[in-house]
Amino acid sequence: MTEENSRVSGSQRHEKISLLRGKLLLADEILEDGVIAWRDEKILYAGIPEGLPEQIRREALPLLSVPDRGLIVPGFIDIHVHGGNGEDFMDASPEVLDKITSFHSTQGTTAMLATSMTAPKERLDSVLAEVDRYRSGEMPYAQLEGVHLEGPFFSPKWPGAQNPEHIILPDVSWLEAWEKQYPGLIRQVTLAPEREGALEVISWLREQRITAALGHTDATYEEVERAVEAGLHHAVHTFNAMTPLHHRLPGAAGAVLSDSRISAEVIADGIHVHPAAISILAQLKQHDDQLVLITDAMSAAGLDDGEYKIGDLPVIVKHGEARLKDGGALAGSTLTMIRGFRYLVQEVGLSLNAASRAASLTPARLLGIDHRTGSLAQGKQADIVLLNAELDIEGVWVKGRRVGESY
Repeated sequence: MTEENSRVSGSQRHEKISLLRGKLLLADEILEDGVIAWRDEKILYAGIPEGLPEQIRREALPLLSVPDRGLIVPGFIDIHVHGGNGEDFMDASPEVLDKITSFHSTQGTTAMLATSMTAPKERLDSVLAEVDRYRSGEMPYAQLEGVHLEGPFFSPKWPGAQNPEHIILPDVSWLEAWEKQYPGLIRQVTLAPEREGALEVISWLREQRITAALGHTDATYEEVERAVEAGLHHAVHTFNAMTPLHHRLPGAAGAVLSDSRISAEVIADGIHVHPAAISILAQLKQHDDQLVLITDAMSAAGLDDGEYKIGDLPVIVKHGEARLKDGGALAGSTLTMIRGFRYLVQEVGLSLNAASRAASLTPARLLGIDHRTGSLAQGKQADIVLLNAELDIEGVWVKGRRVGESY
């Protein structure tokens, strides 16, 4: 397929229908021989070749076949990512947002949440303003579906790679003001549910249909359960920066594992969580579609080892592992969604369908956008990733537009 036929810019759109044929991963099954057709942003057909309408056959561009034993999957949705390609969402500007979203789109991410760090209010104000402004434009790469506020309402005992100087008690007035100024922009708020004022914030988030998530928390099992009753229903980077599971003190991790009302993120990079622990989490969560693959990627994602920053804290990346220069705490990751997807399949042993749901459909449902993306079905956006037999990327389409020429 030529660049002219596979990419568009500005208001230019396809006049012809694009076709891919190969192994096709649908929401609940894999078609060993399938075909997907789309025009402009929308999928027209996804199913067996014999069912392809004749009108589509007549109007379509030449068929693009998938590499032998390859796979067509829905685009990945990363709800917890701080940056990449040398840039951090905390330094948001049109150029920064282009660099982050363009890099992650080449790695299979077609939608994402710009994730903030614990910081002074005026800096968070700036991030929200820039992301809101960016979303009003075309967004040529991975789509920013909104903002994930990771902090500053954390436990000082579990700061992780967040600056403890900026941790404060949960304050609903901040969120009310932001929601009034930027309606619908904030999609997820991570907080420590045991902190004073947290239950009030969680109840408000539930009323606004914003995901209330636990993280960087010293909460007991009982405190998490009280928060769930108030409306908390998600956990960020499960097992990391939370009270661990003990057989007499289940902690926050035990609550996440045992409560079917809580969906659970996981960083599948072989550094943050042992594959056996991911397997246990998956066995408990995937049947209810509550396992969510994230990257938690920081600015070094896509670049070589060296010295970087996450927020305003210096980080050293060695052998792809990011740690704070002072104290050595894990500082996000250099993971990409395609590497996490491969890890779930090849190292943890999840099926392709289970890994795909964790990377695409479940985060789409969490954001309330599964009616338009997250799976390959007629009427949904043409957010598509083409993989070869080794699960390496051969092509990415965001809303029907092909990104890049080689991966």
